[in-house]
Amino acid sequence: MEVILLERVENLGQMGDVVKVKDGFARNFLLPRRKALRATKANVEQFKTQRAQLEATNLTKRKDAEAVGAKLAGFKLVVLRQASEGGQLYGSVNARDVAVGLTEKGFTADKRQVQLMGAIKNVGLHKVRIALHPEVIVDIELNVARTEAEAEAQAAGKVITTALPTAAEEAQLEAFFEDAELAERAKGTPAEGEGATKAE
Repeated sequence: MEVILLERVENLGQMGDVVKVKDGFARNFLLPRRKALRATKANVEQFKTQRAQLEATNLTKRKDAEAVGAKLAGFKLVVLRQASEGGQLYGSVNARDVAVGLTEKGFTADKRQVQLMGAIKNVGLHKVRIALHPEVIVDIELNVARTEAEAEAQAAGKVITTALPTAAEEAQLEAFFEDAELAERAKGTPAEGEGATKAE
């Protein structure tokens, strides 16, 4: 399908360009979000008459976005989540979570403006792109941590890892499991492979 772009679309073209795109992309993304019009003769004529107005509106929106972008560029957002010892999140952090976090910090953000490659599933520092306008995209740093102290440590450049057990802790663990095995034997429960028979 051929469409006329009503604004700049990344990796596609500038305002006023007539481009050929897949039908699904046009019907599901470009047309409903008013980023493009079908390239019919009537729409081409309509675009020509409204081009100056569209460019003026776009310029105003871009200036507003640049002002917000100057404040937002390099912003560090902390998101606290529960995670395993290895840093794997119980769940994930998605575009909506980032948008809510930015809104709580005083920035107006919509989840559609947050550009993630996929949901974030582990603690650490992550770079996130925020598209304030088709021509104004800024990067922020997302700090996903379990606690405020961990977030501060990550921001300071410390690598958060789980500590390996010390020799004394390993000895305690071995003793515990040996005692548990002996206790089971004392109860008369046969250990695995010792006289245990499978039910047919």
